Amino acid sequence: MTETTTKTRRLVSLGMLCALAYLVMLVGRIPLVIFLKYDPKDVIIVIGGFLFGPSASLVISLVVAVIELSVSDTGIIGCIMNAVSSCAFACTAAWVYSRNRTLKGAVTGLIAGVLTVTAVMLAWNYFLTPIYMGYPRETVAAMLLPIFLPFNLIKGSINAAITMLLYKPVVGALRAAKLAPAADLGSVDLGSAGMMTSRTVVLGAAVVIAICVAACIILW
Repeated sequence: MTETTTKTRRLVSLGMLCALAYLVMLVGRIPLVIFLKYDPKDVIIVIGGFLFGPSASLVISLVVAVIELSVSDTGIIGCIMNAVSSCAFACTAAWVYSRNRTLKGAVTGLIAGVLTVTAVMLAWNYFLTPIYMGYPRETVAAMLLPIFLPFNLIKGSINAAITMLLYKPVVGALRAAKLAPAADLGSVDLGSAGMMTSRTVVLGAAVVIAICVAACIILW
């Protein structure tokens, strides 16, 4: 396979992932509390990062955030916050996984991504929410721990769990279409995990999602 062909297929794959991330954002948005909505686009963005590296997550995050302006009422500040949120989660997870392309590396990366996006969005909400939502800063500060903290933890955890469920079938389909790189011979690639690992992943992801749904019901 020539270098040009490889680059072309990578661009096609990234374009498909951008389109898919935008689509799942449109159909998967769920209002949770005040103006905060859950959406699953970060699942697609982090899958792209696991496949092609953290730079791919960065590109997809930026492209989708800009396109999302067409359906968002929060303007350029909302666009920036969407990009920052997706990058904080997906780029962090993809970078950690790129250093250790195993199931353990993927789980560690996703946990790091959840913690990073939670911390980053607490700061961004404190500084920017008063500007684009018109709330007094004191009101926003009072909402950080009871609302913004659990929201970002829950959103990130659900997306991390769904990523673990979908990564193998999505990557398998892309590899079958020759739109994704083959598994590294020197590592236990997440997309090639064995049956026992698959069962463990499904059970763990289901437990995480159940806990997050229960937390949403209790909190909101």
